[in-house]
Amino acid sequence: MPTKKQPEAAKTAGAVPPQAAGRKPWKKKTPVEVILSQGEKLRQEIAEAEHELEQKRKQLQKFDEAKKLFESI
Repeated sequence: MPTKKQPEAAKTAGAVPPQAAGRKPWKKKTPVEVILSQGEKLRQEIAEAEHELEQKRKQLQKFDEAKKLFESI
């Protein structure tokens, strides 16, 4: 019985036009566009990582200040 339901699901999924599903049509990128988009993606990832690292440094500084307080007691 389950084998009959699987092809029906595939038929209904294929019957939906791509624009009705809310997806943009696929556009082939040139090698230059691929390289540029990958570079931009890396820049964004690096910026996010630097932001995260800065937050962790601030948190570490607070822990160090708390450690000094505990050591002075």
